[in-house]
Amino acid sequence: MDYVQRARELKEETVAHRRWFHTNAEVGLETPKAVAYLMERLAAYGLSPERCGHGVTAQLGRGGRTLLLRADMDALPMGEESGEPFACPTGTAAHTCGHDFHAAMLLTAAKMLKENESGLAGTVRFMFQPAEETFEGARDMIGHGILEGVDAALAYHVSPGKMPVGLFMYNSGGVMMSSVDGFRITIGGKGAHGAYPHSSIDPINIGVHIYLALEALIAREADPSKNCVLTIGNFSAGSAANIIPDTAVLQGTIRTNDAACRELLVRRMKEAAVKTAELYGGTARIDMLSEVPPLVCDRELTDKIVGYMQAIPGLTPCPGISASASEDFSAIAERVPSTFIYLSAGYDDERGEAPAHNPKVRFNEDVCAIGPACLAHCATEWLNTFS
Repeated sequence: MDYVQRARELKEETVAHRRWFHTNAEVGLETPKAVAYLMERLAAYGLSPERCGHGVTAQLGRGGRTLLLRADMDALPMGEESGEPFACPTGTAAHTCGHDFHAAMLLTAAKMLKENESGLAGTVRFMFQPAEETFEGARDMIGHGILEGVDAALAYHVSPGKMPVGLFMYNSGGVMMSSVDGFRITIGGKGAHGAYPHSSIDPINIGVHIYLALEALIAREADPSKNCVLTIGNFSAGSAANIIPDTAVLQGTIRTNDAACRELLVRRMKEAAVKTAELYGGTARIDMLSEVPPLVCDRELTDKIVGYMQAIPGLTPCPGISASASEDFSAIAERVPSTFIYLSAGYDDERGEAPAHNPKVRFNEDVCAIGPACLAHCATEWLNTFS
């Protein structure tokens, strides 16, 4: 089958899928509307979809080696200001990372591969995953057996910005994306009237000093030759201007592309929080919210997939990409040879100015004729190497 031509013929169908997911954006592990839509569409394409943990899976082919094709499908808990007529109307969820494209493209790839099932030299398994943004979905589906019998895995991620459609970005064997260790520090103090601070143990004051101590970890303890980022994105305490509260909470993330730096920074974050709180008479409890390793692509598999993609007209390779953002596809890559590739979905004009995770971000739907072709073509070619 000519997957490139077929994907072009199915572009409007893929766009329709994308817009449905976009309008019906859901966050976290529970995505009931997306699950129902996937089950219905996959069945209509002749597959037998099943639940796998909180996600959806299906399989086709003729035995032999098994390649996993993965797409995440969750949105972010935010409003949307894209101006698109199909924007999510809730104001509490928005597909500002492009996962709507991933699910739509994999749906169309599943349709094409089913049409060519007799020509496959092995098995393709589809993984529609929730909760990538909360780093829960991959482990949830792994725990329910999604990787049993899988020999390799492939995933794509669309990328907005000021760039033309047709670029694909990859990393052959290096760290493609950083680890992420999310944490919550709950500071215990002693509340008091704002007029009598001496009778309190002020958790806000403790939190400020913890924040500064954590900043110093990057400035003075992290290896400057490595990619190390520590961010506090939430600092909450109190409910009134004249009351010193009992507790304060800091939440943040540590990201790095180096295992030794990761171990050091996570350990020292905990030590700095506890010791600083004790210094000022309070307490600090640390809860780890996510523990995701760096995403390392398998060199041999990546080189093969890149070779297959270079045979697709209109695509331009961009090697050596590494990002400080994180991806829970790394939990899959830890277990089976895997590769993760970015597909450009940007614009050369003002529509490309907003980045991912921004309420104004816009994605170019021309990628809907590219992503499904890449998924189906690469799966077929990889399986053929073992025939």
